[in-house]
Formats: sequence, structure tokens, C-alpha cells
Amino acid sequence: MSDTSASSSAGATQRAAPVARVAFLGLGVMGYPMAGHLAKSGLDVTVYNRTASRATQWASEYGGRTAFTPRDAARGADLVLACVGNDDDLRSVVLGDEGAFAGMTAGTAFVDHTTASANVARDLSALATERALHFIDAPVSGGQAGAQNGTLTIMCGGDPAAFERARGTLELYAAAVTLLGDVGAGQLAKMVNQICIAGMIQGLSEAIHFGQRAGLDMARVLDVIGKGAAASWQMTNRGPTMLEGKFDFGFAVDWMRKDLGICLDEAKRNGASLPVTALVDQFYGDVQALGGNRFDTSSLIWRLRRVNPAD
Repeated sequence: MSDTSASSSAGATQRAAPVARVAFLGLGVMGYPMAGHLAKSGLDVTVYNRTASRATQWASEYGGRTAFTPRDAARGADLVLACVGNDDDLRSVVLGDEGAFAGMTAGTAFVDHTTASANVARDLSALATERALHFIDAPVSGGQAGAQNGTLTIMCGGDPAAFERARGTLELYAAAVTLLGDVGAGQLAKMVNQICIAGMIQGLSEAIHFGQRAGLDMARVLDVIGKGAAASWQMTNRGPTMLEGKFDFGFAVDWMRKDLGICLDEAKRNGASLPVTALVDQFYGDVQALGGNRFDTSSLIWRLRRVNPAD
């Protein structure tokens, strides 16, 4: 990995201009509003989604165009963006006769916002290079709210020149866009992000569980400790809903388990020890077994309450 780094929020003296014409592949809970920001900013946007009715709905709302295949969407685009489910989904929209690479013009970049493996990023980058294309892995953090509000954090890996050409477009739905190194660096940084989140949510769940068992007014406790060293985004944004037992929103447990599986696989490859992450992954497996597959990741407290129903 190179030491090259660049950021839209640190040291950039001039905002990079957005491109004129983009393709956006994947209109899930993240991609739908992200593509919407591009259209509202005046870009010429063509969208593709595996379920075509979703693309039709998006075009009706934002005024862009739809395409029947990734290749058709990518044809003539200055930049191709994607946000799909996993490694296999990514390959399906990139490769083959109807894949995005087949429709892209030499010299353009494919920016992948999927949380995927570093290996698939490197593999697709090598294939892109064979076609005189660029590939940037650019997973995001900030959840559905960040996508809707245009305040995502984007962690990127790829060629610095290609990154700079893409950066102004990415900034239309992000608060921070940072190049962290070569292809794969973005995905590795997202793994770091998910490892941090898993540990913090489990710690917060145990703290709330402990405080409730001790008879404390946990709303007041979270308010006061949230002003000190224990403060975190999770405490501020998920602590109150954890107290209320509300989990029907946010980043689903199924998605988190997919992400943690990627982290644990990469740790096997690079030799990192992740005992807490492995344990929390098992706890999320318990949540799934209890029927909480689509619950927000903060549902780790729900698991504790099911195991210890006195709360």
C-alpha cells in the first residue's frame, strides 16, 4: 500500500469540479438517495437497478434516465458509480458482455461504494487496467441517514489522478472524501470502521444492561457520560433508541454480519487477531437466530435482554 493520501476536508485548496454525465448502478437504501443528490445537483444521471421498477421509481422522482443493463448505463458516462450488496453482486454489474466495463470509454473510472473485500477490488482493478479504465474502491460510512443528508464519509483506494477527477462528484453526497492508498485501501479502512463499531455497540449494550440491573436512570446516565470520555456517535444516536427497545431502522444485522465476515476473512489472511470482533459476530448470529435479521446493529442490547429478561 502506498503512502499517498488526499482528502476533501484537509488541505484541499480548490474543490474539484463534478463531471457532467454519470451512471449509477444499484438503488438500494444507500444508492437511491446518493444518485438523487447527483441529479439534484444538475448532473446528467443514468441509473441501473436489478429490479427495474426501482429504477423507474427513481427516474420519476429525480428526472434522470434508466438503463436495462449496466453496459447501457455506463455507455458515454464520464464516471460510473456503484453501490450494490456484496462481491458477487459487484462482479455481476461490472463483468461480462452486459457489464459496466463493456460500456465504458477508455480513461474513465469506475467508483465502487459497495462494502466488499479488498481482493475483489484488486481483481477488478486489474481487469479495468487491461481495458485502459480506472477502478476506485470507495466504501462509505454514515448509514442511510448519511446518504439521505449527503454527509457520508468515503474511504478510497486507487490512482491519485483518477481519484482527483472523481472527487468533486463524490463530494455531492459526502462530507469527507479521502484517498488512503492503492486499490483495496478503501475496503481495508471500512473494515477498520466496522471493527470499531462492533466493539463500541457491544460495550454500550453491556453498559446499559449493567446500569439497568443496578437500578440507574440510564437516560440521565447516558446524558452525563455522553459529555465525557465515553462519548461516541453510537451513544448519542443509538443509546436513546436502545433504551426504548426500538430497532426497526438503520443498518441491518444481516449486513453487519456480512461486513464482519469480510473483516474476519481478511484477518486470517494478514494475521491480525480479532477476538472481540469474532465474539460480537457470534452475538449478531444469536440476534439472527432470534429473528432480528433486519434489526439495526444496536439490537445487541435486545439479545442481552432476551438472555436476561429481568431488564
